[in-house]
Amino acid sequence: MIEYVTTPAGRRESADAGTPHHPGTPHGPEPADPDRPHDPELRAERAFLDTARAALRRMHADVVTTETPLIGGEDNDERFTNESNLRARWLRAQALVDLPDVPLFFGRIDYDAGTVAEAADRIHIGRRHVHDEAGTPLVIDWRARVSVPFYRATRTDRQRVHRRRRYGFSDAADLTAYDDEILDDGSTSSDAGKPDADAFLRAEIERPRTGPMRDIVATIQPEQDDLVRAPLQPSICVQGAPGTGKTAIGLHRIAYLLYTERERLSRGGVVIVGPNRSFLSYIRKVLPALGEVDVRQTTVEELLGQAGTVGSPGAHGARGQAGPVAGDPRAEQLKGDARMAAVLLRALWLHVGTPTEGILYTKGSNRYRVHDYAVQEIVESLRGATRYAPGRNSLAQRIAHEVLVLMEHRGESPDDRVQNAVARSRPVKALVDQVWPKVTPEQVLFRLLSDTEFLAAAAGADLAAEEQAELAWSKPPRSAKSAKWSPADLVLLDELTDLIERRAGSLGHLVVDEAQDLSAMQLRALGRRCRTGSATVLGDLAQATSPWTTGSWEQVFEHLEMPETRLVELERGFRVPGEIIDFAARLLPAIAPALGRPTGIRSLPGALRISAAHSPDPQVLLDSLADACRNALAGEGSVAMIAADADVADLRAGLLDRGLPSALLGSADDAMETARLVCAPAMLAKGLEFDAVVVAEPARIVAAEPRGMARLYVVLTRAVTSLHVVHAEPLPAELRDAAGP
Repeated sequence: MIEYVTTPAGRRESADAGTPHHPGTPHGPEPADPDRPHDPELRAERAFLDTARAALRRMHADVVTTETPLIGGEDNDERFTNESNLRARWLRAQALVDLPDVPLFFGRIDYDAGTVAEAADRIHIGRRHVHDEAGTPLVIDWRARVSVPFYRATRTDRQRVHRRRRYGFSDAADLTAYDDEILDDGSTSSDAGKPDADAFLRAEIERPRTGPMRDIVATIQPEQDDLVRAPLQPSICVQGAPGTGKTAIGLHRIAYLLYTERERLSRGGVVIVGPNRSFLSYIRKVLPALGEVDVRQTTVEELLGQAGTVGSPGAHGARGQAGPVAGDPRAEQLKGDARMAAVLLRALWLHVGTPTEGILYTKGSNRYRVHDYAVQEIVESLRGATRYAPGRNSLAQRIAHEVLVLMEHRGESPDDRVQNAVARSRPVKALVDQVWPKVTPEQVLFRLLSDTEFLAAAAGADLAAEEQAELAWSKPPRSAKSAKWSPADLVLLDELTDLIERRAGSLGHLVVDEAQDLSAMQLRALGRRCRTGSATVLGDLAQATSPWTTGSWEQVFEHLEMPETRLVELERGFRVPGEIIDFAARLLPAIAPALGRPTGIRSLPGALRISAAHSPDPQVLLDSLADACRNALAGEGSVAMIAADADVADLRAGLLDRGLPSALLGSADDAMETARLVCAPAMLAKGLEFDAVVVAEPARIVAAEPRGMARLYVVLTRAVTSLHVVHAEPLPAELRDAAGP
């Protein structure tokens, strides 16, 4: 069953009892003076923060200085136990590190008297639990049940909360202000109908950003909280428009599930799969800030490239060479098609032949013959009924069993040891090798792509003749060992690996971000790694840029083999200003007509500018681009210049000539931390956010790839504060009637 939930533009209640402050926020409230003598409450809160930080340092020291008992001596099991204990202690210590730029708590709720059993009715809520030497809680983990009303209580459903307090912090995590919301004052009025009703949320969103993504734990909205705290089963899919926080939801859900289901998830582990290394670098600090340091973050290519291969000692190295080669685009698209699963299955089982003779087994002076028709019956009963490698073993055992039956007919009493000896005997092994040869995934795929007759037999009715021609290698390598595999080939090899022998184990939970861009075969590979676990699937069909995109979430769930996945649609954008999202949404009828139009909850006059360079001279475009970047850098926070992949290097050089140094996104994991201005290829922009974005030549971004219009939609929705489009070529028709600068 698939449940569709659409969140409306919505209302959210907020109070006007105070003003939050985030230093340097151009649109936020005026700052409060943290040292004003008439505000003892602020001084008391700062003192409490110092006390809590000291307590966290003590908790960390207690873990670090505690001796981990070592067990026994050199026994392998004992060594494993010792290593596990040491690792567990290290992880615990890492989770208790006080990050200097991360506030230890961000909110407080004051319950009605007597609400919280055996604890104070005033609790500070933070990213992790902190207690004093006596064990008394000082900061409550945001994931705890008692913290839920901080996110969900309203004046009409206050959940026994009297006061909700939010704190403002400097970039150095110094407490600078607080904002109180009184929920039991008898008022039911709300200014939530206004686009900027929640000043605290707006101030946090517009706080200038540099470097990697920040967590949103202080500003999780009710519809987001519902998804963050969703149970482990069923799996969920978040279809989220730009700026709805779907990536943040996925990361915070992982933190929540590790809090509530840690023992269960620790057995299989948790993996986050992102679209590329730039994206993973961008999100890498969110989970550690929430106290979770043992979650693997990887890409599909890395995950599959590190997989071993059944029956091939050297295959792991073959897949892990310096990097897969680029394949022909049309062939790569076909290799991602779901039909390839049937083709690979056929190709593998075509290696099983039909026996033309039986076997003669000799033991002493006795001879036992299993006729060819009996062997044929055994082969046919096993063909396709099991995985390939277990089928080989079963064939040997079944033939051996036939020999044992003949022995018993002669009055002998053979046991299992005799059957195993027969299965390992030379005549049985020779027959099995002839009829059911041992193969590796590389050998099967090599034969499929290099032998056109074999490809035609394996293709059956699934692939047309012209598709077979596109798949086949024009110049095959000499052998499977010398073959250079493309990214799509790695996925096919992974499928074959599982067809030969079932993969052991299953992840506890899998997060797949930008899932709309994965091929059917990639999704199958991910699903195999999470057969008994659950998943959080994140994406936006409007941002589907790959040529093999499936086109619907139902198909994604089918390929993952998770048909019961719950689908939730988020349309309320928090981070992209309404002026920008409305501009980008002009492309939706062309790229995703079935999706609802996203709504931005923030309005920022002047957030969108469009500048036309009225000259074919590239230098004129560069001058305009440099001016736009300078204007963006005059503000605060991060700036990205995004262009078609092929243009980025030249544009960056032109900006450098005009005195604008920058970092190149994708050149290093810390590119977004080394310079305020980042030059980003359009292909790497997905999932990232910047305070200001300058887009160069939208028409060239569209022309660069088959789904270029969707790529442009992605690029136009990366800005949190301002978007400046600079172009010399005409804009796409859907954008041409937009207002000028």
